[in-house]
Amino acid sequence: MAITAVQNPTQIHRLPQSKYIDAVRWLPPLSPLSKLAVLAVFDCDADTPFLETHSLSIPSSSQTLTLTPHSRWTPPSRITSLAATAGSLHVVASTLSGSLHVLSSGHDSMVDDNCGSGSMMEPVLSVDEVGFHVGPICGVDVIESVCVSVGEDGRVNLVSFGDEGFRRVFDGNGLVGFNAVKWASPSEFVTGGYGFGLQWWDLRRPGGPVSQLKGYWSQGKTVGMIHSIDIHPSRKHTCLAGGSSGTIFAWDLRWQQQPIVLSGFGVGDAATPSFPESEVWEVQYDCYTKPSNISSSRVLPAMFGSEDGILAVVEQGEEPTELLAEPCAINSFDIDLQNPSVSTEQKPYQTQFLVQEFYIYVFVGFACCHTGCHM
Repeated sequence: MAITAVQNPTQIHRLPQSKYIDAVRWLPPLSPLSKLAVLAVFDCDADTPFLETHSLSIPSSSQTLTLTPHSRWTPPSRITSLAATAGSLHVVASTLSGSLHVLSSGHDSMVDDNCGSGSMMEPVLSVDEVGFHVGPICGVDVIESVCVSVGEDGRVNLVSFGDEGFRRVFDGNGLVGFNAVKWASPSEFVTGGYGFGLQWWDLRRPGGPVSQLKGYWSQGKTVGMIHSIDIHPSRKHTCLAGGSSGTIFAWDLRWQQQPIVLSGFGVGDAATPSFPESEVWEVQYDCYTKPSNISSSRVLPAMFGSEDGILAVVEQGEEPTELLAEPCAINSFDIDLQNPSVSTEQKPYQTQFLVQEFYIYVFVGFACCHTGCHM
């Protein structure tokens, strides 16, 4: 498979960190020229996990970009999934021990450079009661003030801000397992798990998923799982998923039994070359790349990060565009949607946040906003 090089000028800032970084999410900005991010980190020497918020000031071309720590919280075990609310400064974190926590980012107070004293994030809600989940929570997402959590135990739960306890949506009793979840609307969400299967849920129609994409579409050529799901806000009928063996595909509810494969295994003899060749840990719709075809039947461009260190953009019917190739895994990334373009020195900027084990990469790309050019 041919790879297209990035054509627009891009600034890549590499910020080495002393702790292993598991996940990252943007938060609503502190100011027009300052951004706020939350990091799930793990101190390998102390065997201790942390959740930390950092501010990121957008520099001029002659300045060095730096992260400034704001607040910290110590979870009961290592963080497995991270989500942030779009309209408020709340963070939702799930853990390896099966607990879920909603925290306020506490960005009004500063701490020293080592996060050793000062502001501490405090949970406004914690759910860790018996029966919530058995084992680790694999995926969480939040919309408005409601969280949805899924796990390998096959349980799907809802947690509402301000309420104690949880609401059980589904219990697979260990016969099925889920690895990822994404809200489509305040009453609908999608889950994914083993065998490249996806399930569409509607809270107005309880009892189980209202629609399913069964994993047999790969016709036994591979056994894999879904690691990441995304849904475009303007096209909720199309679900994007990434998983094992470099597989990236879309599920269009209008043609439910036929996935649209962007990378990895195809249906029957129509196999699509896999780029990358390893696990796809994160996939998101890329709102900054101008699609080559804006037809509603086409899948919009998607960005992914993989185990083999590839960060790239894929589009239906087009060659992938490689943004970064590194010698270690890309664990997580996030695209800033809260403030996508702000004028600085007469140029608009767009930023992406990428974590790779002990490194944080911040991409600052300069392009014309009206064209939707990426980086």
